[in-house]
Amino acid sequence: MSDGRILVVDDEPQIRRVLRVSLTAQGYEVFDAKTGEEALDAIRAQRFDLVLLDVNMPGMGGLETCREIRNTSEVAIIMLTVRNSEQDKVAALDAGADDYITKPFGTPELMARIRAALRRLPVLQSGEGELLRLEGVDVNMATRRVSAGGKESRLTPKEFELLHYLVANANTTIPHAKLLQAVWGPDYGDQVEYLRVFINQLRKKIEADPSNPRHLMTEPWVGYRLVLSGKR
Repeated sequence: MSDGRILVVDDEPQIRRVLRVSLTAQGYEVFDAKTGEEALDAIRAQRFDLVLLDVNMPGMGGLETCREIRNTSEVAIIMLTVRNSEQDKVAALDAGADDYITKPFGTPELMARIRAALRRLPVLQSGEGELLRLEGVDVNMATRRVSAGGKESRLTPKEFELLHYLVANANTTIPHAKLLQAVWGPDYGDQVEYLRVFINQLRKKIEADPSNPRHLMTEPWVGYRLVLSGKR
């Protein structure tokens, strides 16, 4: 049995070959695409567990491809790029990626990132807090659907896991490192920019006024706290 189905999207044949060999050796079933357009066609036709997606490609770029994938799929996405600025990381995460890795990278680092992206928190048991009611916003924790003002949106897997963990620890300030390690894994204690992006995304979906949050609160220099009345 394979450990998962991975789609490698990169316009450079050598990178696709190297990744195919490395990933196959680790037990993954590997497919590849040369362009964003090919990747979208593949995702419509087949099921994948994870997409390794290059940022810089001719035609449809990686960020646009990521946004298109995220519109219809909850597949895990890791962006590959030669740039390593915080702005580039934020752009990748804001497009819907679960993670970001800079070229060149070693096989152990890549495998650790893949394991983290595929990592999922235990799902809620049936009937366990399935509906989270906030001011004018309802979050169905079973379906990951958010209803606000007659409009519906969907939480991405990492958004859901972040919210799930905050709900389980409601009204408690959770330090950055603890929150990162709980949702992404033990190697992610320092990536505070991940939290900034995902917290902002969550606020846009669960707060009536994201610029003036009343539930998802920042504790400066410490961490984040989800304020829920009636929950201790």
